[in-house]
Amino acid sequence: MLRRRMGYADPSSGKDILGNRSLCFIFICAFGLVTLLQQILYGKNYVKKLNINKDLKTGCEHKLGPLISLELLSLLAQQFSRLKGDETGNWTGPVNFSDDGPLKPARNGRKRYLDNYDGPFDYNSTACRELRQEIMDVKVLTMVKTSDLFERWRNLQVCKWEQNKEEASNFKMSLSRCCNAPSFLFTTKRNTPAGTKLRYEVDTSGILPITTEVFKMFPDDMPYSKSQYKKCAVIGNGGIIKNSKCGKEIDSADFVFRCNIPPIIEKYSADVGTKTDLVTINPSIITERFQKLEKWRRPFYEVLQNYENSSVVLPAFYNTRNTDVSFRVKYMLDDFDSQRGVFFFHPQYLLNVQRFWAVQGVRAKRLSSGLMLVTAALEMCEEVHLYGFWAFPMNPSGIFITHHYYDNVKPRPGFHAMPHEIFNFIHMHTRGIIHVHTGQCT
Repeated sequence: MLRRRMGYADPSSGKDILGNRSLCFIFICAFGLVTLLQQILYGKNYVKKLNINKDLKTGCEHKLGPLISLELLSLLAQQFSRLKGDETGNWTGPVNFSDDGPLKPARNGRKRYLDNYDGPFDYNSTACRELRQEIMDVKVLTMVKTSDLFERWRNLQVCKWEQNKEEASNFKMSLSRCCNAPSFLFTTKRNTPAGTKLRYEVDTSGILPITTEVFKMFPDDMPYSKSQYKKCAVIGNGGIIKNSKCGKEIDSADFVFRCNIPPIIEKYSADVGTKTDLVTINPSIITERFQKLEKWRRPFYEVLQNYENSSVVLPAFYNTRNTDVSFRVKYMLDDFDSQRGVFFFHPQYLLNVQRFWAVQGVRAKRLSSGLMLVTAALEMCEEVHLYGFWAFPMNPSGIFITHHYYDNVKPRPGFHAMPHEIFNFIHMHTRGIIHVHTGQCT
């Protein structure tokens, strides 16, 4: 009787475990996913059809499909390399920016105005009207690649900026109807009498009774009036202001707004200036850096001394958590016999501002402090200039920049809609409503 030899078959024989065919299949799936996302985001076929060479020997054979060409593999490598690193952390969408090298002719055949121009060009020149129209043609941010938006913005810099008094007046009237900063920017004794049941901005179910003690902390009336100042500067904390040398120009403004007690020490003053008339304080800063002022009262007081006699404003009625911390700022300054003004944003004003900008396409969980100040400045000032406002990880020339001028700490993702805020500012600059500065000051 013949004995049958028992053997064990190799379970991997005849299979392609993580071999060439499997890797090719993974590459095909990844490429399809990247292509689909790009088509959804940009509304067009972002990736051109690739002509796959069936005879290319270095391709990966697969009985279910054609060979994969080197062109496809190269494109995949580029797509994944763009997603690496921290540089894109403060941009909420895909950044498709590439260095175009030397300036080339624009799509319509005329040379880019930035190429050896002798500007600045007059605001009402034909060239400048065309350049402004190129930006106004972009109705929403997702209509263009970041690189295209930057190109249009760079081109516009050859033109002098002038305020369009009609556009500015119409915009200010819209703000006056919806928000009315000269009457409701801050909570005052006039707009919030004692006994009022003040409703919070976010915790709308929460109500704060305005007791006599709370009422005493409010100013009698708004300290600012409509168009009280001729030229105002609102300073954002973006890395775009670094090395700008705009400090003297900022300090020459009649009124200067700053956001969230940023550093203005000598190390930064050449770029950001030192003059401050109003500075916001986010209660989270007090909680995280100064232990809710339970012990670190003097260090916080000394930080505020950097801003000379500027007033401070806090969102005390954003939610119930902010109230106690914000009130402690007022109590602390009173204990140090400070004459510094302490104001609290009126919650209804902030709600109205949120609704106003939502109509303009800025839909976020929370508007940035910078946008709130810009909105107020538009009613308080005849002319508004912005410095340090930018929401992209590179400047208009494509050079990567830090998120803030003093550090590279990114914000909480999904909380603000910074790119959409800046996109609106670019449009407002183009219409002559505000002047956005993103380059060096002369």
